[in-house]
Amino acid sequence: MKVKITEVGPRDGLQNEKVPVATKDKFEFIQLLIRAGLTNIEATSFVKKESIPQLADAAELSALLNWNGPVEFSALTPNTKGYEAAKNAGYKEVAVFTAASESFTKKNINRTIDESIQGFKEIFTLARQDGIRVRGYVSTVIDCPYEGKIDPKKVLEVSKILLDQGAYEISLGETIGTGVPTEVERLLELLLKEIPADKLAGHFHDTYGMAIANVEKAFSMGIRSFDSSAGGLGGCPYAKGAAGNLATDDLVYFLEKSGVPTGIDPGLLWEASSFMEKAIARELQSRTYLATKKKREA
Repeated sequence: MKVKITEVGPRDGLQNEKVPVATKDKFEFIQLLIRAGLTNIEATSFVKKESIPQLADAAELSALLNWNGPVEFSALTPNTKGYEAAKNAGYKEVAVFTAASESFTKKNINRTIDESIQGFKEIFTLARQDGIRVRGYVSTVIDCPYEGKIDPKKVLEVSKILLDQGAYEISLGETIGTGVPTEVERLLELLLKEIPADKLAGHFHDTYGMAIANVEKAFSMGIRSFDSSAGGLGGCPYAKGAAGNLATDDLVYFLEKSGVPTGIDPGLLWEASSFMEKAIARELQSRTYLATKKKREA
């Protein structure tokens, strides 16, 4: 009953932090995550420096990574220029990003869903030639901050297009953290009729404290891949009030207590979260992290 955890803290978690984080601190954070047992880490994104200043050091950070170890590093690549930069940096996995909401895609990358997918076609072609795996992100799979409820059929349509293009896995982004287990169930019931469970991953946000409940529902329906962020780092600039990603700390606690081994050391994971808490100079929100912190301070 193996579960894959993709740690997105270094990229998704840090991209909206106001306090600039030094490259050496990002590298140390990644090293601490590896020490804790994380083996799938999304390290950065190759985007225009003006778009996301926090990730302007993508090439410098990537040059520090150990490409010969057991860890699979990935990077978000919004276009072919970003893809080429990631390939040159040594990545064997990249991620592309779209949504199930036209309004969200337009606000986020100034393209329609169809235009975003058309833009990825060349990345998929190049990746096949280069032997690089591509992961697809589909955001706003339940609710959109601009359109409200999203039709699960739209999520299925976009997911199938990405899979047909060559994505090995679709990360289903519950972007604004408003979803509840019954909605996750409704979505997965439709998707799983046409997409195998091992092609899907859950990417939940914890705005209303529902992330773990949604993980439990997805897990009960056969999903074995989840994205999370150490300490609950992250949020969404296009969704007001959206809290951070599901905390890796909370996910590991839930899985281990449920009898599902993760291979991740909670104590060492806490050290990684604590390190980044100091670097960004604000308190992290993970319940497990905070409970452990209180115990350690007692």
